[in-house]
Amino acid sequence: MKIIDLFQKPQKQMAVLVDPDKQTNNQHEKIAKIAQNAGTDFFFVGGSLLTSNSLYHCIRVLKENSDIPVVLFPGNTYQVSRNADAMLFLSLISGRNPDMLIGMHVIAAPYVKLSGIETMPTGYMLIDSGKPTSVSYMSNSFPIPNDKKDIAACTAMAGEMLGLRLIFMDAGSGATTPVPPEMIRFVKDSISVPLLVGGGIRTAKAAKQSLQAGADIIVIGNRFEEKPELIFEFTDVVKQENSK
Repeated sequence: MKIIDLFQKPQKQMAVLVDPDKQTNNQHEKIAKIAQNAGTDFFFVGGSLLTSNSLYHCIRVLKENSDIPVVLFPGNTYQVSRNADAMLFLSLISGRNPDMLIGMHVIAAPYVKLSGIETMPTGYMLIDSGKPTSVSYMSNSFPIPNDKKDIAACTAMAGEMLGLRLIFMDAGSGATTPVPPEMIRFVKDSISVPLLVGGGIRTAKAAKQSLQAGADIIVIGNRFEEKPELIFEFTDVVKQENSK
């Protein structure tokens, strides 16, 4: 089974976002074991800017200590590893920076193809979170205002019509507020592909609101860097939603 098929499951799911630069191998091992016991569905691995040669080691540790699929969430063309199970092939459809729409993809394509890794075409949408984030700065693009649900929905529809298999709405790493539930609901009602939502989901209550609004997969990272045990609280919310 391809990894993309796992994203198509009818139930709600959760991905733990791991930034290879921010933690040691021992911390990655702890997160892997806790996530495995908690029933996490995916690991997303990547960051806006990696300053060390830690990607390979991070993926290795996660795979050695769990059987959770490891999916690359690359911040640039250099974050490619054949050791991962799949890769979100991201096109930043919320911005107007041609490099992030297609330019960097042209450079990365031959290396990604040679790696043999499964690619999942993903429409990536930055949503304003109340403050500048690393991804908005690094991508040199403006996020969609969080009160413009019509712009978000039309952007997501266009992405699906272009053939993108997933839509990912992200408030960004370190976001002060998550993507508003009313925007999630409006976008979900406008598309038929899986909807991923991340950024600013810092509490189980916020996770529940995102799921109930229509998110198929919630993506949570910063919340677990210091207290990975909190993963259980969030996976419990996912399980509760699926039991309804």
